[in-house]
Amino acid sequence: MFIGVGVDLVAIKRVKDILDRFSDRFLDRIFTEREKQNFHEYKGSAASLAARFAAKEASLKAIGCGIGPAALKEVEIITLPGKEPSVKLHGEASRLARNKKITAVAVSLTHEPPFACAIAAAYSGPDPSF
Repeated sequence: MFIGVGVDLVAIKRVKDILDRFSDRFLDRIFTEREKQNFHEYKGSAASLAARFAAKEASLKAIGCGIGPAALKEVEIITLPGKEPSVKLHGEASRLARNKKITAVAVSLTHEPPFACAIAAAYSGPDPSF
């Protein structure tokens, strides 16, 4: 069953400027260890980082809380080679999702300068794949 949807749009230049200015401080504040490792391993671009930032916000919107009750770092965007991105919730984000009977969040990311965008859909029950 569909529970909620979230969308977010991010200016890639804004993320690049923040990354250039604050580098590891920015990464440490927003991204999990696994996300940072993935970014460094694949020499990620500001565009892909902006898309993941947007995915975090979109996911929080989809579970119905937005930033505030839960932190961006509590949403982990995991992308394995050859696979679509997936969402793993931690901490307060996970608790809020469980309270709403959300069992998963599906996410889609895109980036085309000057923007990066993500959409997330929260659902409950079995995997809705066809």
